[in-house]
Amino acid sequence: MSFSTEIKNEISTLEVTRSESIAELSGYVRNNALIKEKEIILNTENANVAKRIIKLFKEVYDVKVNIQVTKNIKFNRNTLYLLKINKKFDLILKDLNVLDDQAHRLLKPNGYLVEDINDKKAYIRGVFLSQGSINDPKTSRYHMELLLDDPDEAVFVQRLINDFDLNAKILTRDKGYMIYLKEAEKISDFIKLLHAYKAVMYYENIRVFRDKKNKTNRLNNCEQANMDKIIESAAKQIKEIEIIKEKLGIEFLDEKMQEVVKFRLEYPEASLQELSEIMSLETNKKISKSGLNHRFRKLKDIADKLK
Repeated sequence: MSFSTEIKNEISTLEVTRSESIAELSGYVRNNALIKEKEIILNTENANVAKRIIKLFKEVYDVKVNIQVTKNIKFNRNTLYLLKINKKFDLILKDLNVLDDQAHRLLKPNGYLVEDINDKKAYIRGVFLSQGSINDPKTSRYHMELLLDDPDEAVFVQRLINDFDLNAKILTRDKGYMIYLKEAEKISDFIKLLHAYKAVMYYENIRVFRDKKNKTNRLNNCEQANMDKIIESAAKQIKEIEIIKEKLGIEFLDEKMQEVVKFRLEYPEASLQELSEIMSLETNKKISKSGLNHRFRKLKDIADKLK
């Protein structure tokens, strides 16, 4: 079962007020309905969504929804539920802000339908039940989308979503308009907006795990990069020592410089910090990292001159 299906199953059990029911049905019908010959035809591949739409129509308009079960041959051959309403046709379409009083299609719902914050959420919920999907957070990318046919409706829904500071964007596609979210936190907030709280818990647990894993990987990569840098730096110092040994002789260096050569050759992979600690312990003389670095710079100057 996909993550989107789990969210839709969860919100299909929500108890809502009459005004929320109307807003949710409006969001669903405006973005799903085929209207012909005094009949409203809706479709879904989710049995729980079908049951919810039937329930809301019965509670709000006291109409029977005829259901036809078929196969979605056009796409993936999943079960397709066709919901047909042929009673109170004009009343329903006007009440849901699909048609105006002259039976012309409304480009967007009237403001009163989504004036209340919960009705606004309900409308978005209806759109999501009809045309929405959210990637499982276990996948490689975070993504939520609503794929709508009408540009005016797409802008209207985008603005509704952005009333909750979610920063939704719109892309034009070959077959419509995609409203989408890419930010993990915004998608989590969108699921909360739908009132799918079990899905929010799952999403957040996976997201936190992924963030921790990514942080650990970044730290490991950083540590590896530091180790590579230490080894590369030590290798250069040893090469400079070899030049001095070959062209001049270590015995011509002063005591402090001979000391640093001895310990570098004994500990070829030690960092400057580690080498200063080792030398301090073994010689009973405090040698700081900066002091050690100064000696290696002098060795480099001598090697460069000898080259």
